[in-house]
Amino acid sequence: MRMSITRFDPIHELAHMQDRINRIFGEADRNPGQDAVLNGGDWLPPVDVYENDQHEVVLSAELPGVRREDLDIRVENNTLTLRGERKREQETSKENYHRVERSYGTFSRSFTLPSTVNTEKVNAEFKDGVLKVTLPAREDAKPRQIQVQVN
Repeated sequence: MRMSITRFDPIHELAHMQDRINRIFGEADRNPGQDAVLNGGDWLPPVDVYENDQHEVVLSAELPGVRREDLDIRVENNTLTLRGERKREQETSKENYHRVERSYGTFSRSFTLPSTVNTEKVNAEFKDGVLKVTLPAREDAKPRQIQVQVN
């Protein structure tokens, strides 16, 4: 019988549980003041955060309809902040709409970075409505193999 060891991340687990609860009760019932420290604005773009094979932290945000010039990406005090605005393409009176499902307006998302990230070498790429921010690891934080000496 093989067992795999998985790393327990309580913050990730709590965030995942909150997302599930929010889906159950619907976003309309959310307290608008909640998450004010980490998130804000008229809408919140979905974001994936993962680590790639080069030990870089990668943040991928869906931003359809947002122009590159309407994005502001900053790293301050080990916090990555994404701000921007999705503007309506043309102004139409509310009476002419049959259904409105897309959100418009400003957004702000902030993420605390691990201490292993080299904040001097952050790279951002925006293509096909997806923002990809790559946060490389500091050289001293990358794993290295240790040779075992045999006597």
